[in-house]
Order: sequence, then C-alpha cells, then structure tokens
Amino acid sequence: MEEVFLGIEPQVFAKYIDHTILRPDATVVDIERACKESEKYGFATCVVPPCYVKLASRLLKNSETKVCTVIGFPLGFEESDIKLHAAEKAIENGAQELDVVMNISAFKSKNYDAVSQEISRIARLAHENDVLVKVIIETALLSEEEICTAAKLVAESGADYVKTNTGIIGKVSPRDVYLIRKAVGNKAKVKAAGGIRHFIEAAILISMGADRIGTSSGVQIYREFLQYRVRAGGSV
Repeated sequence: MEEVFLGIEPQVFAKYIDHTILRPDATVVDIERACKESEKYGFATCVVPPCYVKLASRLLKNSETKVCTVIGFPLGFEESDIKLHAAEKAIENGAQELDVVMNISAFKSKNYDAVSQEISRIARLAHENDVLVKVIIETALLSEEEICTAAKLVAESGADYVKTNTGIIGKVSPRDVYLIRKAVGNKAKVKAAGGIRHFIEAAILISMGADRIGTSSGVQIYREFLQYRVRAGGSV
C-alpha cells in the first residue's frame, strides 16, 4: 500500500477528497473557509448544506472543485416528491453533485421497489443536468448481507456512487467498502464516509476500493499525505 501512495501525485490524491462542512452550527464564515480550502488544495468537491449551495457556487465559480450538497440528510425518510424537489432546487442553485440518503426505513421493510424508484427519479433528473448522484446506504445500520443488497440496488437504480455513511450514526469500516466494491463491481463507484480523520484511514479505504473520501478533515488528511511522501522519500 505504501508504494502505491508514494506513486500518487498530490493533485491526484486531492481529487479523492469531498471536503465536507455539514455541522448544524456551521456559519457563513465556516462555509466560506471550506470553499477556499477546497479550491486551494484542489479537492474534488466541497460538500455544503442545501441552503449554502448558491454561496458555494459563487465562490467556486472559476474552480475545478465542484459544489456538492445533500438530499434527505441525515435520515432519508422524507417523501420521494420532497426529495426530488430538493434535488431540483439544489441543481437550480448550482449543485454539481448530490449525496442522497436512501430511504433506510423502506429498505429495512424490504420495500425495494419504492427505494429503487426514488433513486431512479433523482438520478434521472440529475443526469439530465450533468450532475452526479451518490446514494448513502448507512452501513452502520445494515448487516453485511443488507450492505450487499443495498449496494446492488443503488447501482442498478442509476446512481453513480454508493456511499457508506452519513457520519451521523456510525463510522465507516474497511470491510464496508470491500463489500460494496465486491457487490457493485464496475457498475458504480464507491464513496467512503464516516469518521475519517487521518491519511492512514483514507489510504486503507482507498486500497479497499473507495473512489472518494467524504470527510470534514480534508485539509488534515491532505497534509498528512504530503508528510508521508516526504518521510517516504517522495517529493511534495
């Protein structure tokens, strides 16, 4: 694993990171800081609350960093029409990626058709506007069998990514990522999120198959990656 990451250039590693600011007490100043950090370090996205999508879109207008927001966050059990409207509004305000919480209650009730239809509707709307969709399945609430079933369902319903957790309920594990990657193969990408604060954690998850890392500690993880490269004899 060490040799693999030594060969990754900093600007490439930065694109693994969805720099996230979803604290309920986050202020406008916090949002502005997160956007500036995301642009400075070249992160894939800056994930902001829906009410700040317009602001983030303005701040990142000329940046390669995209604006991401959340739909149905964090519990996922709003009515489908409400989620669809929220997605529509987010896209209208400038969101380029959506992290959508699956209806976990419906999934646990084995109402798979309802779950699939909801994801498909949102994915269809998003893709018509060149917006990516990541669906959060909340692995902390699922058995291993359910993780695999949910991952396949999400991928087959048209989502671009299967995302592990909201970060509200539990911490992601390497096995979660492994199970999702094994279940979806190349049908969808994998985003790991939930309690990821250090480079070594991110590195393990990436080595298990994660394509994105969702974290509020993006700057710290990136700096630790640079320190690792220096210690290992690479260049910054």
